[in-house]
Amino acid sequence: MPFISQIQRQSDFNLFPSTTPIVIDNGASYFRIGWAGETDPRVIFRNIVQRPRHKATGETVSIVGDHDPALLKYFDCTRSGPRSAFDGNVVYQFEIMEYILDFGFDRMGANGAEIDHPVLITEGVCNPVQSRSKMAELLFETYGIPSVAFGVDAAFSYKYNQQLGVCDKDSLAICPGFSTTNVIPFINGEPVFQGSCRTNIGGYHITDYLKQLLSLKYPYHMARFTWEKVEDLKMEHCYIAPDYASEARLFQKGTKEAEDKTRSWQLPWIPPPAEEPPSEEEIARKAAIKEKQGQRLREMAEAKRSSRINELENELHGLEFLLQQLEQVEDDDIPSFLSATAYVSKQEIESARQKVSQSLRKTKGEPKGDQVEAEEKIDLAQNEKFPLIDIPDNMLTPDQLKEKRRQLFLKTTSEGRQRAKQKRYELELEQERKNQQDEEKRLENPELYLEQLRDKYKELSEKVEQRKRLKTNGNHTNGNSMAGAVGRGERLSAAQRERMRLLTTAAFDRGKGEDTFGARDEDWQLYKLMSKDNDDDDEGPDQEEAELTRISSRLQVYVSMSVILWQEIDPTFVPKSELGTSQPAEVPRFRPLTKEDFQIVLGVERFRCPEILFHPNWIGVDQAGLDEMAGNSIRRLPSVGQGVEERLTNSIFLTGGSCLFPGIAERLEAGIRMIRPSGSPIKVVRAVDPVLDAWRGAAAYAVDPLFPTQTFSRTDYFEKGEDWLRRYQLRYGL
Repeated sequence: MPFISQIQRQSDFNLFPSTTPIVIDNGASYFRIGWAGETDPRVIFRNIVQRPRHKATGETVSIVGDHDPALLKYFDCTRSGPRSAFDGNVVYQFEIMEYILDFGFDRMGANGAEIDHPVLITEGVCNPVQSRSKMAELLFETYGIPSVAFGVDAAFSYKYNQQLGVCDKDSLAICPGFSTTNVIPFINGEPVFQGSCRTNIGGYHITDYLKQLLSLKYPYHMARFTWEKVEDLKMEHCYIAPDYASEARLFQKGTKEAEDKTRSWQLPWIPPPAEEPPSEEEIARKAAIKEKQGQRLREMAEAKRSSRINELENELHGLEFLLQQLEQVEDDDIPSFLSATAYVSKQEIESARQKVSQSLRKTKGEPKGDQVEAEEKIDLAQNEKFPLIDIPDNMLTPDQLKEKRRQLFLKTTSEGRQRAKQKRYELELEQERKNQQDEEKRLENPELYLEQLRDKYKELSEKVEQRKRLKTNGNHTNGNSMAGAVGRGERLSAAQRERMRLLTTAAFDRGKGEDTFGARDEDWQLYKLMSKDNDDDDEGPDQEEAELTRISSRLQVYVSMSVILWQEIDPTFVPKSELGTSQPAEVPRFRPLTKEDFQIVLGVERFRCPEILFHPNWIGVDQAGLDEMAGNSIRRLPSVGQGVEERLTNSIFLTGGSCLFPGIAERLEAGIRMIRPSGSPIKVVRAVDPVLDAWRGAAAYAVDPLFPTQTFSRTDYFEKGEDWLRRYQLRYGL
């Protein structure tokens, strides 16, 4: 709309006499206001109000209707969304309605406190008297309007198109609007509201449904799907399918016709700059820098290693010197000598010397075999320090018996530790031998080796997982596959069941009477037998698990260098994080975004969203569709004569913004034909302009000389009050 200055609007407002009515089409979507007798409204804007805060001053401002997106950078709109005065097609927020009317009258050029012009305003079908009364109160008491008339927007559109010859005197008007859809039968040019019906489905629900589908389909572009943009996509691309099931099968098969019906919306996308491969000079420069950094790190590591060796050698010399001094001290003076040190016994000093010696050999990088041999010698030397073990108990004093038990415990612990070390050493040698054999096979035939390794890994994984499940659920089920239904006895291993048997036998072998189990020394031997860890499942990973770990390490080798991750043999292999647990999610492989990633493809959404006009239950509204509503409206009509139903179906009139979808007339005709008797005449016509014809019809109605007789004056409002508004009914056939 071209820009009109405030002075020009005021002069236009003053040009019209006070008897010229102001016509308002108060729709749930758009507010249209203009002068009676004109062909188009003067002002059109969205029927919403928004109250954001200014980012700099914090002041709250009121923005009515459409706003300039360039101004949004100055306001914080996150805490205040757009608000409407409507609930469905009924006005109930009259504070917001006052903002709307203020803005509309101001844009019309009104400059006084009162509007000295009659007002014709549209409302919904069968509008509640409470809403009509509040609207009259707002117009009379706030704006000082002399008189007001209320009329149904669909009826004004019908009368306007009847004058143009589009529809007949007997017609069935179907008005799918923004928030509701109404069906009104007209007989002899007058609406019969007893036969009207309504469904709470309209353009708002179609837009919201399309917004939800696109947000689910493209969640990473959700911010792009603003209400205004989705509304534009709906009006530009959506259509009504003649047969929804056939149309859906067409897209399911992916035929050429479905491809032709698909539309794309290209989002802004800037191709990433092409990366040129580095030159040889750049590669050589980076290699030199990397080599220099590596040399520096090696020097730092060598210096740190030398410093560590010096520290350990000094500490070892100090411990050896302390032991030499301790040998020269008499037995009675040993406690006083040790009190000046940080040690409490000679054994503790020897243990510390052993640990320091081991750390020194490890730091120097001595061979592992020599280290194990040295440890064996140290352990043998320690075994010589247990002289009381082989002496019978009857030859020892009580203090010696106590010392013997301590030496026996220390020797047993030392022997167990030595056996564990030897076993670990043998396992490491065995793994090294297997790895060498695997490496020879890999070099001989890499592809065959990789395939065999994968098969073996899969087989061992299944075995280990099966054993884990059996350990949890038992070796057999009791009639169903639910783990929770397996008894505790079935989940126990053989060793655990044996321990439970021993405990039960010991508890009940004493017979009835007082429970004295645990009072005798032999009872504690039973406890020792029960607590003995002879369950193979609890000894750690078995041979299969160890082999599975070895194969996993062969399939994937991680080397930590900054954030570099490379795999030795199979770059696609992802091991399981823990045996017996579920497979972890695969790490997504990122790829550069392309132009296709920023395309919004509209396929089935084009006809799926408007289909809710005929199937409201798809979005949870348990009401009738358009074709079913038409049949219900005809059946509700009182008996007014023969052939009325045929005349109504012969002139089905479509108006309202949601009847602009292509194919809606054909689909509605096919649906009504299915519920009417065979051979019934059915004809569906659409308004010349379904969006503006309601205002144009009201503007043409307001210039009729008899229009003042249909108004409700301010005097009537103060004298008759709300009860008169309850009986008020506009006559459309002037």
